[in-house]
Amino acid sequence: MRERLPSLVALFLLALLVLSTWWAANYTLNTVALDPPRRQTHEPDTWAQNFVMLRTNEAGIAINRLEGAYMLHYPDDDSYHLDDAIVTLNQAQSPIMTAQSDNAIMDEDGTRIQLVGNALLQRQADVKGDVLSVRSERIVLYPNQDTMETDEPAVVKNGSNTLQGTGMTYNNTTRQLHVHRNSHVIMTPTAAPPTGSTHD
Repeated sequence: MRERLPSLVALFLLALLVLSTWWAANYTLNTVALDPPRRQTHEPDTWAQNFVMLRTNEAGIAINRLEGAYMLHYPDDDSYHLDDAIVTLNQAQSPIMTAQSDNAIMDEDGTRIQLVGNALLQRQADVKGDVLSVRSERIVLYPNQDTMETDEPAVVKNGSNTLQGTGMTYNNTTRQLHVHRNSHVIMTPTAAPPTGSTHD
């Protein structure tokens, strides 16, 4: 029995070593992330000069065009930030609209374009030859709905008529413009034809 004691002690210590090693490994796997997820920060991962992005319909016709002098892409929210932006919306059954601004942000999977700084939106001339234009410091476009909105003061011109107000929505398909508050309309009367004078 006395001869076996060293062997039993050695086996006991070996088993204890194996168990402690297994416990340490299991504890490490369960408590320490070996490959933690990458932290997303609002830092650009892509840039481009003279940037142009086109979106086409099923027939391959360009329906939206976004361009800018300089572009930064942010991966955390998948947004595109552009300088000197120009947007063209060419939805079927609707007049073409173009917009420009000092800066623009396209986000929400391309369903929203925010125009910031000297924003100008223009709808092509109608059958009367009148061009609709909207000026504001901030205009938000929704290309899929072919609509725009702003919460800022804006000036709308349609032909010779001018409308001012704060907060507006415009639907390019239905041609409906809604002013939220502080509306003021200036209508320029059409010049009447000169009346002829008769002499005896």
